[in-house]
Amino acid sequence: MRFTRITVDPRQMGGVPCIRGLRVPVATVVGMVADGVAETEILAAYPDLQREDIREALHYAAEAVRERELPLTVP
Repeated sequence: MRFTRITVDPRQMGGVPCIRGLRVPVATVVGMVADGVAETEILAAYPDLQREDIREALHYAAEAVRERELPLTVP
C-alpha cells in the first residue's frame, strides 16, 4: 500500500511518522482508536485531521506490525 497521508521528517517530531506533515504522530491517533476514542472525538481534538487520516494511520500501523515480529508471552 502506498501511504500518501503519512510523512516522516527528521526535523519534525524527532522523525516519527506523522499525519500529512502535521505535528500529529500516527502513534497518537492509533493509540486513541485503541483506547476506544470515537472518530468524531479524535477529529474534534485534532481539527486539522480528516477521517481518511485516521484510516490511513490504522493501515500504516497494521503494515508496520506485519513487517516485524513482536515478542509475545505464551500463557
